[in-house]
Amino acid sequence: MIEAVILGIVQGITEFLPVSSTAHLILFPWFFNWSGSVDTLTFDVALHAGTLFALILSFWKDWKDLLLKKQKLFGMIMLASVPGGGAGYLLNDIVENSLRKPLLISLMLIVVGIIMLIAEKTLKKKDLEIMGLRDALFIGIAQALAIIPGVSRSGITISAGLFRGYKREEAARFSFLLATPLIAGATLLHFEKAFLGQQNYDLMLFAAGLISSFITGYFTIKFLLGFLRRYPMNIFVYYRFVLSAVIIAGIWLKG
Repeated sequence: MIEAVILGIVQGITEFLPVSSTAHLILFPWFFNWSGSVDTLTFDVALHAGTLFALILSFWKDWKDLLLKKQKLFGMIMLASVPGGGAGYLLNDIVENSLRKPLLISLMLIVVGIIMLIAEKTLKKKDLEIMGLRDALFIGIAQALAIIPGVSRSGITISAGLFRGYKREEAARFSFLLATPLIAGATLLHFEKAFLGQQNYDLMLFAAGLISSFITGYFTIKFLLGFLRRYPMNIFVYYRFVLSAVIIAGIWLKG
């Protein structure tokens, strides 16, 4: 139960900070030799459901405005969701079986960290209301790359928004709005395989993870939007570099 709560907190924080939640959910059981239900794709689905609820609670007013008043921006979000949704549907098995490797995660943490630093040096002046087709597709294709553990969906999509000239907070807001259909689709994709099979799961364990990821996810969203109004993403880049070094040290010690 303690492991479930810890992983829920980790998911809630790292899903929205640009440090890769998938990497952390893989690395925690790997570092601490956790096994059983908390080290399964099924448990990861429950944790992502918690962060999905955090997104809905945080942005329900935005979605209401998108549906009733800002249909063009709603269309851009739906369009930008297509590359990531397609990549998740077509490549999920390859990722699950071949790409969940600590060394690859370490490499992606560094590469995307450098991209984030470069993105922060771009001119940022655009608002979301003027988003067009090219910007939406560019950010959507960037989001598709987040299927690789260590990339970070928020890190790569916020960076893509910065490269297209959007203000940092606007890029982050679009990143969070874009995450909602993607996480919802991924949760639904795995739900049947995870929960409607023959295996019995400890539902209290899954509920603990879901609730902890929901609560921490909600407050992490509020924190990051406020943080990015005033500060660049550099501190998260430095964390990525340190984590990459820790992973390499862990590989060496375990080897």
